[in-house]
Amino acid sequence: MALKRTSLREQVRDALLRDILRGVYAPGERLVEMKVARDLGTSQAPVREALRELEAIGFITSQPHRGAVVGDIWKRGLHEIYAVRGGLEELATRLATPRLQGDVSVLQGEVQAMREAALNGDIDALIAHSYLFHRVIIEASDNLLLLSVWQGLHIETRTTITMMTPGLDLMAVAVSHQPIVDAIASGDVEHACRVSREHQEYFARLPVPAGAPASAVV
Repeated sequence: MALKRTSLREQVRDALLRDILRGVYAPGERLVEMKVARDLGTSQAPVREALRELEAIGFITSQPHRGAVVGDIWKRGLHEIYAVRGGLEELATRLATPRLQGDVSVLQGEVQAMREAALNGDIDALIAHSYLFHRVIIEASDNLLLLSVWQGLHIETRTTITMMTPGLDLMAVAVSHQPIVDAIASGDVEHACRVSREHQEYFARLPVPAGAPASAVV
C-alpha cells in the first residue's frame, strides 16, 4: 500500500477508511493498534491519532475491555452531515458574499487547482483544495463560532469519504464549485446562498461507497 500524504496520521486514517468502506473491517470488529501499525508499516502513535479522529466522526467506538471497535455510522447516513453542513455554509456565504464579491481570485484559484487535480487523477490534491475553497468562505464570514462548528464536523475527513464513492467523476466535483464563485462575484446574496446550499445537497445525493451496509443508502 503506497502512503502518499504528508501527515502519517492522514495516511493511516485514509487507509483505515478505505478498508472500513470496502467491508474489510465489519461493524463490531476490533481494531488493534499494534496489528494495524504492523500491517501499515508504521508506529502505533499515528494509528492511535487516526483512530481518535475516526471515533470523532462515528466510524470507531471505544468499548470497555475491547478498545477501538468499528462502528456503524451508516445508521443515519451521511446525508445528515451534508444537511448540517449545508446550513452552516449557507450562513457563511450570506455573511461572506459582501466581503468577497470584489475579489474572488482566491476562490477561483482553488477551483483551478481542483480542475488540475481532477485531470491528474490526484484525489488527495482535490480533497485539499476543496477543503481550502470552503474554508475561505467560512473564514470570510468573520464568525468564529461558525468556524469552530464547521471545523468540528471534520470536513476534510468527510470529504475524503465522499471522494471514495465508486465511479465518482472528479472533474464534475471540481467544476461543481464554479457556480459558487460566480454567485459570490455577482454580489447577489440570496442567489449565492441558494447555490451554496444546493452544492451540499448534490453531494448528499451521491451513492454510498460500495463497502457500506445497505442502511447507508439515502
